[in-house]
Amino acid sequence: MVTRERIPYGPHPDQWGELFLPGSSGTDGDGPRAARGVVVVIHGGYWRDVWTAELGVPAALDLAEHGYAAWNLEYRRAGSGGTAGDGGWPATFRDVAMGIDHLANLEGIDSARVALLGHSAGGHLAVWAAGRAAHAARTGGEPPAVVPSGVVSQAGVLDLSAAHRLRLSDDAAANLMGGPESEHPEEYALADPMRRLPTRVPVLAVHSRADEAVPFGLSEAYVEAARAAGDPAELHETTGDHFALITPGQEAYETCRTLIARLLP
Repeated sequence: MVTRERIPYGPHPDQWGELFLPGSSGTDGDGPRAARGVVVVIHGGYWRDVWTAELGVPAALDLAEHGYAAWNLEYRRAGSGGTAGDGGWPATFRDVAMGIDHLANLEGIDSARVALLGHSAGGHLAVWAAGRAAHAARTGGEPPAVVPSGVVSQAGVLDLSAAHRLRLSDDAAANLMGGPESEHPEEYALADPMRRLPTRVPVLAVHSRADEAVPFGLSEAYVEAARAAGDPAELHETTGDHFALITPGQEAYETCRTLIARLLP
């Protein structure tokens, strides 16, 4: 049976992750099964606080049932419905970085074997986080405690400027960043995966042309730019709607789990 434990990584009520671990090994259930690696599940919801880590639970359970440790990450999000929220730039990004690095503090977790799985806005955050080590090396900053072996982006919002230009989800990008790019150009440059290349981390983007929430072209443009920068990026076209990617049993989700197995062989 899969075990799950909620663990804080900071003092804010939204700074926590839920750790899902594979069940016992053997017919008598007399010992823990060694995990195949750790998958950080980063949920979407266009960075708004109306959506929570509950979106990541089905994938986290499925991954644990298939032998992985899954770290379903919550983080501060921007407001919705007229509320300010506690997240946005830079709080949301700091939380994702802190939450991933917290794996290095968890007993029994191999933080050297970590992959990121992010859906929609969570795909944006996962790819952004994957670039932290390369960004630190370029700028002389402190390197992250955990460097992922790769990312599976599930219909990720991988071009933040394009999302802003298209005003996706009632201009969720501006809601995240605290205003338009014209007023916050430096912040957008730091937050946009397209402008943090190269990452030197494999990004496997899975997307369907039928997706009506995040255009297929955002993944397509990122992969093209990443390859041009020398990164090992791939685009995997799949079927179904936006939520098929996080629904175990759907072709789109099964593709994502297959790609996780490539990143954590």
